[in-house]
Amino acid sequence: MILTPGTVVRLALLVIFTVVIQVSGLESIPLLGGTIDLIPLVVGAVALYGGSIAGAAMGFCCGLLLDFIVGQDVGASSLVLTAVGYFAGRYGEVNEPANALLPIPVGAATTAAYLVGTTIVSLMLSFDASLSILAFRDMFLTLFLNTLVALPVFALVRKIIRPVLTRDPLDRRRKRAQPIESGPIGLRGLGI
Repeated sequence: MILTPGTVVRLALLVIFTVVIQVSGLESIPLLGGTIDLIPLVVGAVALYGGSIAGAAMGFCCGLLLDFIVGQDVGASSLVLTAVGYFAGRYGEVNEPANALLPIPVGAATTAAYLVGTTIVSLMLSFDASLSILAFRDMFLTLFLNTLVALPVFALVRKIIRPVLTRDPLDRRRKRAQPIESGPIGLRGLGI
């Protein structure tokens, strides 16, 4: 990702719109008994296309803004989303994200990691916390719904950040470019 003031503005607007739409709109619209959570999907999309540093920064900013707006423990969501963004970005850096269906497993994995991570952090920070079977049902429904909407969300985020990407992975697929060369032991970009 090319770091310019325009990139920062573009990502900041993406953070604000994502968190505001999630908190003010999507959380109050139940679908099949669950709700769609856009935040891990947007963090996963920026991380997959922009890299690990952009993903970690996006996750931290989304989590911090979410914690401030909702009024929960400050830092809990940002800690989990930073780790989710970093590892999703690292996956995109190591592997070639040119497959058109890759947003589905990446969206499911980022959502599952976010839900499990926030549950663990919330249980660790609260002395009187309890976990019921309804929480697992809500987590499963959110994971299912996020997997269904992963493709359009990733496509929209890719369209928004495409001008600031150093390389567009889907252009490589369209142009039928040669695969990235690697060294004898297979580490791409390092020549090893």
